[in-house]
Amino acid sequence: MRHDLGMAIAAGIDCSAQFTKITVCDTATGAVLRENRAPHPGVPAGTAPAEIDPQEWLRSLGAAAEGGLLEGIAAIGVSAQQQGLIGLDAGGVLVRPAMLRNDPRAASAAVSLVEELGGTAAWAHAIGAVPLASATIAKLRWLADNEPQSAKRLAEVLMPHDWLVWQLLGQSARRTTDRGDASGTGYWSTVEERYRGDLAALALGHELQQFPTVLGPAEAAGHSPEGLLIAAGTGTTMATALGLGMGLGDVMVSLGSSGTLHAVHDQAVSEPAVSTYADGTGRFLAQVVTLNAARVLRATALMLGTDLQGLSELALRSTPGAYGLVLLPYLEGERTPPLPHAAGTLAGLRVESMKPEHLARAAVEGMLCGLADALDVLRANGVAVRRVFLTGVAGRLPAVQAAAPAIFGVPVVVPAQAEYAAIGAARQAAWALAGTPEPPTWEPPSPHTVLEPGDDAPVGGAVRAQFAAVLKRTHPELGR
Repeated sequence: MRHDLGMAIAAGIDCSAQFTKITVCDTATGAVLRENRAPHPGVPAGTAPAEIDPQEWLRSLGAAAEGGLLEGIAAIGVSAQQQGLIGLDAGGVLVRPAMLRNDPRAASAAVSLVEELGGTAAWAHAIGAVPLASATIAKLRWLADNEPQSAKRLAEVLMPHDWLVWQLLGQSARRTTDRGDASGTGYWSTVEERYRGDLAALALGHELQQFPTVLGPAEAAGHSPEGLLIAAGTGTTMATALGLGMGLGDVMVSLGSSGTLHAVHDQAVSEPAVSTYADGTGRFLAQVVTLNAARVLRATALMLGTDLQGLSELALRSTPGAYGLVLLPYLEGERTPPLPHAAGTLAGLRVESMKPEHLARAAVEGMLCGLADALDVLRANGVAVRRVFLTGVAGRLPAVQAAAPAIFGVPVVVPAQAEYAAIGAARQAAWALAGTPEPPTWEPPSPHTVLEPGDDAPVGGAVRAQFAAVLKRTHPELGR
């Protein structure tokens, strides 16, 4: 059923590691009408717990919604961190606290699962991704090995957003998910668009009794007891892409300690170098990860006795190419390219290059060249790269913004600061309310900054060539 969006408003809820955030938007324009956030009780500021009682999410949701924040809304969308594990028994009772994405305990379990199926290529062809410690399927194996009684009780697994939707629906008999969150489990295949119950059983030691129904991106999960439409929901990454308005050829480059690239693509990629997840629009997100991004800048800033802003100011006093100084930024080994035991390398030391500003510039360029190599991995696997959305604190540094367009070779969009996952969840709710083939077209909360390579493109090419030459000499095992 289609609804006129002219007078309707929708709420987006994003449940992150620390907070529940709510953004209320006009469904026709996307204008943010009001918003609030509240911390999860018992989670210390600045930490990301490995597990949590999911009731804490409801408590923070209630706190964030105080003061009539949700008054007058017609629909709700939910996003939450992916790759959790909320285990229910046959009666729908919680088996143990929710295991969360950044729980590191399942690392060895992931390695074992990869070997048992026949290696990375076998997993890439089966589900479109190679499971890591964060994957739900690795958590299933960890439970089977370490908490066998909990594992035996396990009959169904929900993701955090699935559980929240279920609560908003009044714990209805049907439990649901979406393609995006299902694709992070390790037992839903983006290649075949179906559950692989055999893989879940491989990890757990017995078959799950049921799986949540996978909804389409514009499909409603149902209505709350109060009559509000509850959208399918999705994972935070998928909701963020929806909130940013990303389309085919767009790549979100998130500069955390590591670098994570998500490109909107029209098909699954079955190669170990690229992980394919489903997005929130019916398409796919091709992911490539580098282990070294903002950590390179922070480590260099510490060496130079400054902070990130001071590092940026120093780098801007240098020139492209950093007087021949090249930093291979593999401080923690590297996943892309595959150099798990590598260390960082500083090359090109001469009297004229041994200055703080040139080291700062080499750190910025080294990080960006590593990310540009990751963009090339996407291109080599048939993924178009037409525009980059640069996110994360490091993406706001002037030196990074000055160098990125030329090194990436495509326009760089620096989004205005906003709660894009919550906005994306609200946009999905508006889409479900409208019943249209495509989501409503929304303008960003504030204008984005768009940076073009322009005349600097050849300069960026020269910086990358300098980086590539050092990489080839230092790591001939890559065969470049």
